[in-house]
Amino acid sequence: MKKRRLGATGLEIAPLALGGNVFGWTADVATSLSLIDRFVERGFSLVDTADVYSTWVEGHVGGESESIIGTWLKRGGARDKIVIATKVGMDMKAFGKGLSKAHVLRSAEASLERLGVECIDLYQAHIDDTTVPLEETLEAFAILVESGKVRAIGASNFVAPRLAEALAVSAAKGYPRFACLQPHYHLANRSFFEGPLQKLCREEDLGVLSYYALAGGFLTGKYRSEADLEGKPRARTVAHYLDPRGLDILAELDKTAVRLGATPAQVAIAWVMAQPGITAPIVSATSLAQLDEVLGSAELVLDRAALDRLDRVSA
Repeated sequence: MKKRRLGATGLEIAPLALGGNVFGWTADVATSLSLIDRFVERGFSLVDTADVYSTWVEGHVGGESESIIGTWLKRGGARDKIVIATKVGMDMKAFGKGLSKAHVLRSAEASLERLGVECIDLYQAHIDDTTVPLEETLEAFAILVESGKVRAIGASNFVAPRLAEALAVSAAKGYPRFACLQPHYHLANRSFFEGPLQKLCREEDLGVLSYYALAGGFLTGKYRSEADLEGKPRARTVAHYLDPRGLDILAELDKTAVRLGATPAQVAIAWVMAQPGITAPIVSATSLAQLDEVLGSAELVLDRAALDRLDRVSA
């Protein structure tokens, strides 16, 4: 499998990342550990998580996903086999939120402890905190990089003007720069990334780890009516894709999957992987069968006809 360079982070990764948002939530601890095992066995490396995973689950306080990755390492998982990406900034309830210098530094220490590592490979601002000067946030990241606790830094959910401003601040102050972006991007919603943000990432050599490649499961094809959503954990996420355009996308995925001997999910992920500037989409799985399916997308090459038809139907 050909690896891709992750911007200027100094990291090279397989073209698919494993999302840890499900660890300890829709995938229990044992399943989560087996998912990481299988992911690494298949030659993939980047596991993406966040301190806030999974505060939305009753009884959770955040850090559950990071702790499971830490358990995997303690259990014998090789540290050099995985690239650990985690994030800071979203509401951790009693622990705080945002991108102030104090909160970033305190959160990094907490993440390092839960993960049981000395260095986080990629530490990302989970959101853009406009209440804190970018200089303050980037100073905190600089301290972490200089101390050897963080290897590279990235941003998630930044719009193009703010990302450009952050890069300018780093250049002016001599701070480490965001080397990676994590945007919301998939066939059913292309507007967050395509345009100025995609152009900026390509011009500035930023790696791109896009999330929601399967639109919360919608692009697998298992949700085709309101009835399919009843009682499902991701019902609210998926519901707004159930419109004529969304159903047209599913129909095209079905046709392409049949023609190429793949599944709709594999085609949807392969489409993201083929887009300019994308390093690796982040995809979650709650079973080994699901994981095997999505990993198969890394071996699927979409021909020009498939890409053109999917571009048109999702435009």
